[in-house]
Amino acid sequence: MFYVIGASGSGKDTLMNYARNSMRLSGKVIFAHRYITRPAFSGNENHVALSKKEFESRLTANLFALHWESHDNYYGIGIEINCWMEMGLNVVMNGSREYLPMARDKYPELIAISIEASPSVISARLAARGREDGLEIRNRMERNEKLKIDFNNVVKIQNDGAVEDAGEILVKIISSGISDIKA
Repeated sequence: MFYVIGASGSGKDTLMNYARNSMRLSGKVIFAHRYITRPAFSGNENHVALSKKEFESRLTANLFALHWESHDNYYGIGIEINCWMEMGLNVVMNGSREYLPMARDKYPELIAISIEASPSVISARLAARGREDGLEIRNRMERNEKLKIDFNNVVKIQNDGAVEDAGEILVKIISSGISDIKA
């Protein structure tokens, strides 16, 4: 499992989309969708939009392998990832920095990848996506500074430049895991 994390505006979704498009012919890599209590087509992530009631219903039915709350939304990764990994597939997912310790407890073999960008780049990206107002952007930037995460055993990718530069690094990291799969 490749557990991709990073601050809002760091470019996680853009880089994951780049990797998905670059690796679409690979039969050994699958990208998990997140189930989110956020409207469809909001942002760059291809997610499954759920109401809070739908999310709670799926949570009660134990349909999430991983789940967390952040920024007034609920996020979940479906239990289908367990089946995919049992089949020998490498799963790439968009995770949560705060939830990383719990994800590692459940999946000790996961490879955490942190997408990072400078504060000025993150601020500009958040403003450009138009999902947050100025106060919300400031709050997210302050949260990024306060959030203390144990980044031991985390692969870091700097994403201040062209999408292709950081995107190719992500593809190489994911591709390196394919060779570990026994056919």
